[in-house]
Amino acid sequence: MNANVESITSRLSLRRPQRDALDVFSTLCAAVPLRKVEPAPTLADLFERVKTALGAPAHFTDFEREFPNACFALATGVGKTRLMGAFIAYLHAEHGTRNFLVLAPNLTIYRKLIADFTPNTSKYVFKGLGEYASAPPLIVTGENFEEGSGVRTGLLWDHIRINIFNISKLNSETRAGKEPRIKRLSEYLGQSYYEHLAEQKDLVILMDEAHRYRADAGMRAIAELKPVLGVELTATPHIERSSGRVDFRDIAYEYPLAKAMEDGLVKEPAVATRENFRPQDFAQEDELDRIKLEDGVRLHEETKVELQLYAQENGLPLVKPFMLVVAKDTTHAAELVSLLESEAFCQGAYKGKVLQVDSSKTGGAKDESEETVEQLLTVERTENKVEIVVHVNMLKEGWDVTNLYTIVPLRAAYSRILVEQTIGRGLRLPYGARTGVDAVDRLTLVSHDHFDKIIEDARRPDSVIRRGVVIGKDVATEARTVQVVQPVLRGVLGIDAPATTAAVLPATGHQAGNTGPVLTTPEQRELAAVVIGAIRTRGATLRSLSDLSDPEVQASIAAEAEATWLASRPPTLPGIVNLPDAREVTREVVEVVRSQVIEVPRVMVVPSGEVKIRYREFSLDLSSVRYQPPDEKIVEVEIRTGERRSRAAELYAFREQRAEDYIVSGLIDFDDVDYDQSKDLLYSLATAVVTHLRSYLVEEDAVFKVLRAYRAKIAELVHQQLNAQRYEEVGEYRVEVRPNMEVIAETAFDSAVTDSAVDFRAPIADLSRIRRMLFVGFRKCVYPAQKFQSDPERRFAVVLEEDASVERWMRPSQKHLKIYYRHDDSYQPDFVVQTAAVSYLCEVKADNELADPEVREKAKAAALWCERATDHGAANGGRPWRYLLIKDSDIRLNATLAGLASISEFRRERGGAR
Repeated sequence: MNANVESITSRLSLRRPQRDALDVFSTLCAAVPLRKVEPAPTLADLFERVKTALGAPAHFTDFEREFPNACFALATGVGKTRLMGAFIAYLHAEHGTRNFLVLAPNLTIYRKLIADFTPNTSKYVFKGLGEYASAPPLIVTGENFEEGSGVRTGLLWDHIRINIFNISKLNSETRAGKEPRIKRLSEYLGQSYYEHLAEQKDLVILMDEAHRYRADAGMRAIAELKPVLGVELTATPHIERSSGRVDFRDIAYEYPLAKAMEDGLVKEPAVATRENFRPQDFAQEDELDRIKLEDGVRLHEETKVELQLYAQENGLPLVKPFMLVVAKDTTHAAELVSLLESEAFCQGAYKGKVLQVDSSKTGGAKDESEETVEQLLTVERTENKVEIVVHVNMLKEGWDVTNLYTIVPLRAAYSRILVEQTIGRGLRLPYGARTGVDAVDRLTLVSHDHFDKIIEDARRPDSVIRRGVVIGKDVATEARTVQVVQPVLRGVLGIDAPATTAAVLPATGHQAGNTGPVLTTPEQRELAAVVIGAIRTRGATLRSLSDLSDPEVQASIAAEAEATWLASRPPTLPGIVNLPDAREVTREVVEVVRSQVIEVPRVMVVPSGEVKIRYREFSLDLSSVRYQPPDEKIVEVEIRTGERRSRAAELYAFREQRAEDYIVSGLIDFDDVDYDQSKDLLYSLATAVVTHLRSYLVEEDAVFKVLRAYRAKIAELVHQQLNAQRYEEVGEYRVEVRPNMEVIAETAFDSAVTDSAVDFRAPIADLSRIRRMLFVGFRKCVYPAQKFQSDPERRFAVVLEEDASVERWMRPSQKHLKIYYRHDDSYQPDFVVQTAAVSYLCEVKADNELADPEVREKAKAAALWCERATDHGAANGGRPWRYLLIKDSDIRLNATLAGLASISEFRRERGGAR
């Protein structure tokens, strides 16, 4: 791989498809002159040269432009704009290219591109490239190109110049019968900016969403610039015409949506309907519209709760979702907005939260108004109140957002292509990768009327929708809310629960023996809240919570908290207010923390010895490999006469001695393949490939031709299968254990809006609702409220509350405890319990689940966690830990924790397990 490709890939943190596209791009660039030369080679000669260099891709049969041009088709959400930045950085680093023209099809994308190429913005495309920090590219736009300052500066300094223009604006000027502004004389330049661009010897054009303006008048004017190279980027490399779909013929690299879904780089699309829904029962279109909107809002509200819970549990920024409603026309859109904002729809919950985007709002202009575009581009921000966008054109590109979760197309005829293009607007992942939480990783299309057709299409291997969601079964029809629950220790201290956007269940000092708050003055309580925050930041510096009792540690915490608290308060004259004693408040807080929480350590296993890559034995699947040898010819054209002739030739100057060497050399091009460690395996796989080729290619020379032409593609196929069998072998591990300070922080639960908190001792009449209920009334729980997944879990909590040996207990969340039982899969046992002598991790399972392999795998990982936590506790004055796997049939109200431990289905002690 080219050194600049490797460097840019690493520094821009490109994903695998982006890196592969950049690798193809580097090959393409090596095949064309990237400066205007005389005499210029013919377009036909350049095409043959590029086609050969790329290995004759099946969908690369024509430049389709009057200049060398290629399309890079990447699925929406994979990162086309980032790739565009990588292309520019590569051309500048490898070939010294300085002049670029970036085209956008409309105002939305134009504004987005300007932001993405502007330094210090959230999605800056060159973030990670240090050379552009001190000398960022000059950005010339449709608003500032006439000023000329950017041009003069660009000529003075060795900056690269990125011109960003809106092609639709150019089209409108051309259609009006005028010369576009870009072609008019500039007093700063003494010529038009168009003429200035045409004079550049290294102009490269990059066309974003290129399928939108292939035949536009403005694009024909751009072709007259005679760039040295054109690069198209799109997720849909085809044009829809009245005669049918026309596919691009210049595709150099393609990464389709189905592949992006398989690789987990985008959200998982799903189609939703109601249980037992019959579209034919609704004769009026507006009736069906309303039902789909109501169900769309149910999904939207469900997603809001799931996103809030995920952010709260993992300490991540909150994602504010929005819903896209696709209307039939502008009149229909206005009717929908009126309905959505009315009191009759969800009691007016969405009044002022609906944005209509269509030509009726922009005076008929093709581009959106500035205000509307601003609303669209900021729809991810929590201060933007928009939760529903009503749009007429469902295929609108340019919404580079990550928070679209629900799409409701209304009155649309079914089309498989239309469905794929519709969901393309919402595929980007808000946290950059899938989380493993279904609702956070899912994009839902509400389609009651076309549900069956979409599900039938889902059986196709290239379908982008593989699953259905049934409202009423997979998604509850009742609304949920998020309860943020403060730990009991705040109630003991008398600290009020902080304000939050969610419903808040405050901490209370209800523990046995508690007669009132420890701290009495408002100033003491304010300072105590700051002390708790200071303690939370100390996890990496403490061995255990007992270290908090150290006078030096307390003095440091007190000084930090006092400084923070005073800085947040208005100035106070001495003697007017008696400031609390920071050390005394800290001492009280530490005492309460140690008495009211369970010390759940954070156990981390860190490789410390040599890490070796190993692979499990497997057989290659080569059933899809049926490559035929390419026709290797050189085409010659007589310059004077134009006579064209071809002759057979060896196009590859270098030939490997052994056929297997082609595959091995292709594999070691991958950064994660170590030749020295895996040489024997690599040659074994290469032999399998060569054997397969010889099984259907008669001549040995044909085998070599296929390997030379398709080495990279075959190596990629082998590498994918090889990676699936990869694992790491580490000589030594180092176990690091630190206190987890999240046990003194708030937690969050969801519950049905219509339900009030329930006393945990009361029997549950409808067990199907238990997962949506919030329970209170505890004396020993670290939190005043808890959720249960089953009634046996609730009954186990009753056992813990009645057992005199139990001091405290809690149900841990992800931020409290993560036990990894597979490479990336974590597990939280149902309960953490502390007694005077031992701390327990407890899992409650139905009798028929105990033998499940995954249950046993989790149990083994949890038991090993207990061993490591016990070792740490022994060295730091802590309790030993044990893991208990408890049958739900053993949980009776007269049971004790010790009794359940004695019959636990899984116990792992030092020296063995059963």
